[in-house]
Amino acid sequence: MISGAQLRDAIISASNCLAQEKQNVDALNVFPVPDGDTGTNMSMTVTNAARELARLGDDVTATQVADTTAAAMLRGARGNSGVITSLLFRGFSKGLKGKETATGADLAQALTLGVEAAYKAVMKPTEGTILTVAREGAAAGKELGDADVSAVWEAICVEAEASLARTPEILPVLKKAGVVDAGGKGFVLILRAMQQVFEGRGMVEGSVEVAPAQKRQTAAALSDEEITFTYCTEFIVQRDPKVTKEPIQLRAFLESIGDCVVVVDDEEIIKVHVHTNDPGRALHEAVEYGQFETVKVENMRIQHANAEWVEETEEIAAGPARVEPEEEYGFVSVAAGDGIQALFSDLGCSQIVSGGQTMNPSTDDILQAIEATPAKNVFVLPNNKNIILAAEQAVPLADRKVHVIPTRTIPQGIAAMLSFDPDGAVQDNLTGMTRAADNVSTGQVTFAARDSNYDGKTIKKGEMLALENGKVAFTEADPTTAIAKLAKSIMASRAAAGNDTEFMTLLYGNGIDEETANAAADAIRAKIGDMIDITVIEGGQPVYYYILSVE
Repeated sequence: MISGAQLRDAIISASNCLAQEKQNVDALNVFPVPDGDTGTNMSMTVTNAARELARLGDDVTATQVADTTAAAMLRGARGNSGVITSLLFRGFSKGLKGKETATGADLAQALTLGVEAAYKAVMKPTEGTILTVAREGAAAGKELGDADVSAVWEAICVEAEASLARTPEILPVLKKAGVVDAGGKGFVLILRAMQQVFEGRGMVEGSVEVAPAQKRQTAAALSDEEITFTYCTEFIVQRDPKVTKEPIQLRAFLESIGDCVVVVDDEEIIKVHVHTNDPGRALHEAVEYGQFETVKVENMRIQHANAEWVEETEEIAAGPARVEPEEEYGFVSVAAGDGIQALFSDLGCSQIVSGGQTMNPSTDDILQAIEATPAKNVFVLPNNKNIILAAEQAVPLADRKVHVIPTRTIPQGIAAMLSFDPDGAVQDNLTGMTRAADNVSTGQVTFAARDSNYDGKTIKKGEMLALENGKVAFTEADPTTAIAKLAKSIMASRAAAGNDTEFMTLLYGNGIDEETANAAADAIRAKIGDMIDITVIEGGQPVYYYILSVE
């Protein structure tokens, strides 16, 4: 049996381990394009929880640790691997609900619940990935029944490692590259780092790695005049399934009696932070939703009077402020590059989340943008396949209706925006925007981030990669030759599918000047003729020399 403090230390141990090993996990990625990197995304996700856990005392219960971990990972999840990791740990919140300590059977059941949540969240689960590794590991742990924690967790670890070793047999691309699945490897590292604590061998050495963030000071660092509301009030409510009131109603009430309101919820709990002059009213309202698990109230004026200046390295909301949903429709887009961001703004996006390839924003980044959009219905355009899942996790957390259009590229996002009908119904726009995104073809020219043997192609680090709708089409020596050849290939593919090509938009990125971009457009015309209109725009995007939209 393990205590809450042991579980806390185990997850911090996992964070330290991933921080040390993330580059080795990143190196297992077989797709040669620069990407968000599996190890980095998993590390940032787990670190978000470790940072919160480091603040808990030794008298903490297993359920408090699990709830804190689930909420922090959910908001801090980055990339598909990070989101799946957060979902696996959400199972701990459900499986350890109400428990002061945890047995081996409890931990195996908690991991099983996490696996079930992860599989449900992924539209098309792929075997031979972190999902398989976690599922088979959990099953091995459950087979031991009431055995002690050490035996159960060892069984989970051993089977997870065996499952990881089998991933190349399930996914041929891994076998050809001679590697195992990166996400699965990251999860095995998590399991072994946790085991070290469960067996009394201490945490993996290291410190909680904090992502770049603003630093803030507690109330002690504020002037007394700046403290409008005296009491910093935090609590977690275990939701009563019989209560039909929604957490958004609690948020609205808290905003009427205070500020700095944060309400995070899932099916099991509601976690609240609020500054107010009447914490009793806040607690009286909250108890209508269920039973309190934890309550903390601090007098910020006393903190100031005692001059307890404490710098916290926790990440705080540096994003836009929440606004009331007054308009019917609004848009959030994820994009990188001044030109592309300006283009989305011109098309009507009120909030642009900076990010994309190699820069996957967290669920919380997207959530903040959603709640800063003054609309009742917010359409989110991820514009990257590795951001879609994180965007979808923000849907139940938001205080307004959110609709994720699963755009995988910048051209798809632009096409979706252009098809929006301000007079149309929500469902009609969802259908029309998705259809428009699917009808546009995308070409991208970037560089190979690593040597690779991918999809039958031998690729050398530094070569120009031409991607047609996300798939490697060929390599070239220079960006101009690559984009011209790619444009012709895309036109041929569209013609074979019975789709006409009427115009192209060429977005040029960092490292390409206007003269070079115009020369690239001329090279495209030389390949395809002068019948197609080509518009050249400075996108300013990183990673991609060119992004080509073909419609």
